[in-house]
Amino acid sequence: MGSALTESVRWTMGGVLGLLVVASVVVVVLRRRRAESNFTELTQRVVSWWIMTGIFFGAMIVSRQASVALFALVSFLALKEYLSVIPTRRADRRVLFYAYLAIPIQYYWVSIEWYGLFVIFVPVFMFLVIPLRMVLIGETEGFLRAVGTIHWGLMTTLFSISHAAYLLVLPSEGNPAGGGPGLLLFLMVITELNDISQYCWGKAFGRRKVVPNVSPNKTWGGLVGGIATSVALSLALAPWLTPFNTYEAISVGLLIGLFGFVGDVTISALKRDLAIKDSGSIIPGHGGILDRIDSLSYTAPLFFHFVHYTHY
Repeated sequence: MGSALTESVRWTMGGVLGLLVVASVVVVVLRRRRAESNFTELTQRVVSWWIMTGIFFGAMIVSRQASVALFALVSFLALKEYLSVIPTRRADRRVLFYAYLAIPIQYYWVSIEWYGLFVIFVPVFMFLVIPLRMVLIGETEGFLRAVGTIHWGLMTTLFSISHAAYLLVLPSEGNPAGGGPGLLLFLMVITELNDISQYCWGKAFGRRKVVPNVSPNKTWGGLVGGIATSVALSLALAPWLTPFNTYEAISVGLLIGLFGFVGDVTISALKRDLAIKDSGSIIPGHGGILDRIDSLSYTAPLFFHFVHYTHY
């Protein structure tokens, strides 16, 4: 069954595609006017945005189930990428089956709208199952590090990201403007544009570093500019896609702007600890899946529970 997208959701999707058209034109003009410069990475980034946006919008148009399945795939790829870069013990290979098994189970709770199990399955049940399976294996050396890294990975790549998918199944009565798809689109647009705007503001006005030992390119100018942009976007999009009043829209813009930054630098800290630049190379110009969902891993659960608390 097709996904019921309101007119405001369809118009917003059209606006996003319009921005991609503008970005593509800018890249073409830059390549022609500055032929001596290398715009390969910028071109790859824009092409990747077209592909990612096309897949995301396509799933939303097809059905709610297709969108939930897409997020399940993202969680799988993110967890797989995470487990490929962290140090693991040989004995842990038998435990990883249970980590991967948690993905379809968690998204099953999403698909049947069972909020009670959705919200406790990973932080409670998997928190208990993973160390139990390790104990049964009998390998105690490195036990604490192994159980901590695996469960943190599940919380980041599965539990946090599944909150974005659960937005789709929230009752439309709580958000007449856009329903669940409107809330998801609102979250995704502001989270991603927050990342882009923080980068642009940082390049233009960034001087003082926020966390130089973790992410030297992150500046106060970029952070403040990104948060201000997120608040402005939230105020502009909220009447179209959400049930938020003005004060709620400002609060959500601040929340996404600030914690999108926190998610970004948290994954940066992980990569610095592992001495890697990118978590993978699956997305040309962007790096890996973790590089792309770093902000969303923080904004998705916080935004979801803000919405759930205020309107459901």
